[in-house]
Amino acid sequence: MVNFLELTSKGLYCVPGDFYIDPWFPVDKAVISHAHADHARRGMQHYLCHTLTKPILQLRLGAEISVDTLQYGEKTYINGVTLSLHPAGHLIGSSQIRVEYKGQVAVFSGDYKLHDDNLSTPFEPVKCHSFITESTFGLPIYRWKAHNLLTEEIRNWTIENHKAGKNTVFFGYSLGKAQDVLQMLDNIAPIYAHSAVKRTNDAFDAVGVKLPEHDLAEYGMAHPKSGNIYIMPPALLGSRMVKRIPNAVTAVCSGWMQVRGRRRWNAVDAGFAVSDHADWDGLLQAVAATEADEILVTHGYTEVFSRYLRELGYNAHALETQFGGDDTDTDEVDEMSGDAQNEVENG
Repeated sequence: MVNFLELTSKGLYCVPGDFYIDPWFPVDKAVISHAHADHARRGMQHYLCHTLTKPILQLRLGAEISVDTLQYGEKTYINGVTLSLHPAGHLIGSSQIRVEYKGQVAVFSGDYKLHDDNLSTPFEPVKCHSFITESTFGLPIYRWKAHNLLTEEIRNWTIENHKAGKNTVFFGYSLGKAQDVLQMLDNIAPIYAHSAVKRTNDAFDAVGVKLPEHDLAEYGMAHPKSGNIYIMPPALLGSRMVKRIPNAVTAVCSGWMQVRGRRRWNAVDAGFAVSDHADWDGLLQAVAATEADEILVTHGYTEVFSRYLRELGYNAHALETQFGGDDTDTDEVDEMSGDAQNEVENG
């Protein structure tokens, strides 16, 4: 790793800049790649993130937090360190963090994906000396369908449910997958989103990110017998709130559905490999595009992916962090209303 970055007990630390990148314990200054809970944690004295990430940080961590923002490509200078944010494509506002000091450049990817979901700013490779990459789906078995084909598959399944007089319930995390699925389902039927999803969508709407029309799925609401679409957090799978929806068919949206999903989520009717992470080919493409001298592999299949990169001739090795990966958004239950939390906790 470049000599101005250190992996400490609190996270990745830029020594001359005196700031941390996605730290997992409270620090004075934190640069945040995106607002998922394993990368954006509570208790920092000051946050720096992309402009579109700010409203979600405030929603999840509190409106009173101290936070500054940058646009993509905008530079800031901290004690001789040049810092800038670049599109990661993971979700709205997600960023790769570029750090330059004395001619050496390191890029922390955060989480990223290469396919365009028509919502996030598409991933842009950043040339560097040291590239820190995730490997959530760092196995050759993980190769995603083209986004347009996946969208067509999900829409067709939903339309068939509608014709059969069914209500369709999708389970996907409130930040990232929920917005992706929502835009896939535009103009099929009325859409209702759980409060955790709706609040996230409203925060983006407040800064000009427009999503397809939808309403709040309220606890205890009267449901029609057929024809609606519901988007719910996975924590509500099997809850009374969902069981009260009549004639319901259910689907989980997760990258894990590619291989092991149906065994993991055997209580649902369908599963779709919707992921906001790069697949195997995307990881390899991203690594090559950086032209980096050194590749550091974090969360996921770190040993497998770093070993494969070494076989290709890269100077690559695993870097142990406390980041999660796909489907690790621990803020889901925190964001739910009291009634919905009771649904999860009490069945």
